[in-house]
Amino acid sequence: MAFSPQFLDQIKDQIELVSVIGRRVNLKKKGREYLGICPFHNEKTASFTVNEDKGFFHCFGCGEHGSIFDFLMKIDNLTFPEAVERLANEAGLDMPSETQENGKRSEYIQKHYEVLERASLYYEGQLHSPEGKKALQYLLDRGINYDAIKKFRLGLAQDQRGGLKGELMRAGVDEQLMVEAGLLIAPEDKQKSPFERFRSRVIFPISDRKGRVIAFGGRILGAGEPKYLNSPETPLFQKGRNLYGLSQALGPAREKEEFIVTEGYTDVIALHQSGFDTAVAPLGTAVTEEQIQLLWRFVREPLMCFDGDSAGRRAAIRTAERALPYLKPGYSFRFTMLPEGEDPDNFIKSHGPKAMREMFVNSINLYQVLWDFETSGYKLDTPEERSWLEKRLRERATQIEDETVRRYYLTEFKERLWQKFRNVQTQLSSNKRKQGYPHNQLMEKSGIGTQVDSKNLGEAILIYTLVSHPLLFDQVGERLGTITFSDPNLDKLRQEVLMTLTSFEELGEGLDSKSLEDHLIKTGCSALMSGPLRRRVNSHASFSRPDENLEGARIGWEQQFRIFKREQLLTEVRVTKERLMRDLNREDFELLKVLKQSVAEIEETDMPLDDAVSGAKDTGTAA
Repeated sequence: MAFSPQFLDQIKDQIELVSVIGRRVNLKKKGREYLGICPFHNEKTASFTVNEDKGFFHCFGCGEHGSIFDFLMKIDNLTFPEAVERLANEAGLDMPSETQENGKRSEYIQKHYEVLERASLYYEGQLHSPEGKKALQYLLDRGINYDAIKKFRLGLAQDQRGGLKGELMRAGVDEQLMVEAGLLIAPEDKQKSPFERFRSRVIFPISDRKGRVIAFGGRILGAGEPKYLNSPETPLFQKGRNLYGLSQALGPAREKEEFIVTEGYTDVIALHQSGFDTAVAPLGTAVTEEQIQLLWRFVREPLMCFDGDSAGRRAAIRTAERALPYLKPGYSFRFTMLPEGEDPDNFIKSHGPKAMREMFVNSINLYQVLWDFETSGYKLDTPEERSWLEKRLRERATQIEDETVRRYYLTEFKERLWQKFRNVQTQLSSNKRKQGYPHNQLMEKSGIGTQVDSKNLGEAILIYTLVSHPLLFDQVGERLGTITFSDPNLDKLRQEVLMTLTSFEELGEGLDSKSLEDHLIKTGCSALMSGPLRRRVNSHASFSRPDENLEGARIGWEQQFRIFKREQLLTEVRVTKERLMRDLNREDFELLKVLKQSVAEIEETDMPLDDAVSGAKDTGTAA
């Protein structure tokens, strides 16, 4: 079966060569290429290279060479049609039928490329003609230099009818093809002749990743609306699947592992001129799912740069919302919000490239964008307001399809909410004291309340066991960092212990129990180190004492952590059931199933759960 070059190119555009080969070969980046051990012959020194830009692999040892299709044919013993079909299925493309019509369509697509290239050359020529002096001066006055004009192939559509049309017709281009390629507009009155879409506009050619012109954008010269005009969607151009400047930025983006996504044509050009040659822009729309996936094919964490106005802020949150369901381990976005009234073009002119780079360095992550958006404007001084915020954040996190990322978002939101609510509560308590409300001075002095319930005891066992056995940090530190204690003072101790042990680990040093306790006392945790709670922990859980052997402490800690997690899950089960009683909804129903499964997994493990240590009472909540 014969396949059109356009169809094969479409597959190559959708699927990265490195990703396909990387499933079979351990590749390491070296310059603009990737290097690995050849899968086609035995070798000890890597001589197998992959060049994504040129679209081929090559082994300097055995001479094997080819495209993405050749690799699958050689590695899996496939025929060419079988390799094409496998990759087409992966790309979500329908296999073409083996008909004469398919051949005609291939020819038709090729004619589209040819007519758009002719149009681009015409527009370029007009800009540099005597009639284009005014438009050329306009670009120079905007700070766009000759090198950038050439790099981005800027042109001019003059304020007249018939110029482009006449040029293309003299070259033998069919009028209907010009209409279908988006160059001409066909009037509703069939008696009237089609006319040029772009007139009295600076022209910005839009290219695919291979540099082939697929559409145009035009900026009006002088007054008039719309200010910017794009080609309509055509067989070659779907604005939601392409990015302006991609062909110019792709090589540097791969090399630097960076994409800067901004809002418009001139912003892209201004950034490239200033050394930020990885800049691209969507085409008059908010960033789409297809553009998100396209960016992630080459860069794990593209940087979004938005104007410092309300529209820019709305664009940032829309992008964050659009990307949220598709987040996966290692793949996200960062955001730079410019000062009020600034865009990249005028910011660079006013402050210089160095200041712009500092803005990029100080960018914030996607999580922070969502947090800032959801928490702005909340007073949080009532249970209703706090519960509403918690509900909104939980709804955000549950949109994430990847289970691991979703879990971390939920944990992080809980951590931040607790801290925010605590700060609010501290302020409220301070206000009450100023107004003459009674206050427990003993608690303030000692740093911990006089009442110790079983839940506090279970939490205390976890943290005091680690204080007594710092060598457990490698095994338990990560898990202890994902939870929050209900007792604020114990949670403060948890955070201090984790930060201290992390700091010393990064320095390549360790702490014994005595040194760790001395440090904690110096940081204001003396009451927690020698108070009644510590004594009660030692009497209930002997493994928490410093004289217990490390393995015994580890087993005891693991058991207690399972108890803690079960209690936490049982509480969530109860709360979720209560919500379902009030409002039967799919989200909570699915959540309840997940929670029950998690409880069952904990209870099915070999190690028995000792409720006497934690004081937990199984009331059958998870049943």
